Amino acid sequence: MNIIMLGPPGAGKGTQAEVLSKKMDLTTLSTGNILRAAIAEQRPVGLNAKSYMDKGELVPDDVIIGIVKDYLETHDLGKGCILDGVPRTIAQAEMLDKMGVQIDAVLSLEISDEAIEERMGGRRTCMKCGATYHVKANPPKVEGICDKCGEKLTIRQDDKPETVRQRLAVYHAQTEPIIGYYTAQGKLKAVDGTASVEETSEKLVKALEMMQ
Repeated sequence: MNIIMLGPPGAGKGTQAEVLSKKMDLTTLSTGNILRAAIAEQRPVGLNAKSYMDKGELVPDDVIIGIVKDYLETHDLGKGCILDGVPRTIAQAEMLDKMGVQIDAVLSLEISDEAIEERMGGRRTCMKCGATYHVKANPPKVEGICDKCGEKLTIRQDDKPETVRQRLAVYHAQTEPIIGYYTAQGKLKAVDGTASVEETSEKLVKALEMMQ
């Protein structure tokens, strides 16, 4: 079963993909990992992508999707996989179909922009040890100080309000239309992403069971 995980930045796609992969014995595949593997294995599709990267250019959509297709065809993924980070646009979704990549289900985590801004704006990171916190959901014992190493916590550039709003704008313009694309194919299931990690995971599993 090949699954696509959709949702705005900060919706928890990576976390839920990890949980689902363990519960359903699926392999989680991120675009970055697939790309790095293709380059490391000296595969033609990977070397093609590297030629763009070496020139500081964006890797074209058809090359990215070609790498995904190649990976799915040449690696044993057991019961299936969860694609995280692809497709990002309607064009990529259409290419997956044209290249014959079988997508069985698309899960969309639904959460408002306001909730995303609050969620991401509350994140605090320790630049020394990498520990992460949230001012409401997972606060440190001492405000602004890392529990593990005692360093001062900071707000990452990606979590600053102006950056979050820009990332959301890009998501709405480029990625959100994919929801309609897969809804028309009868493959999409929207799930409320505002609940706890555990509750959201249960909803996602139930959604997949209903679609099988």
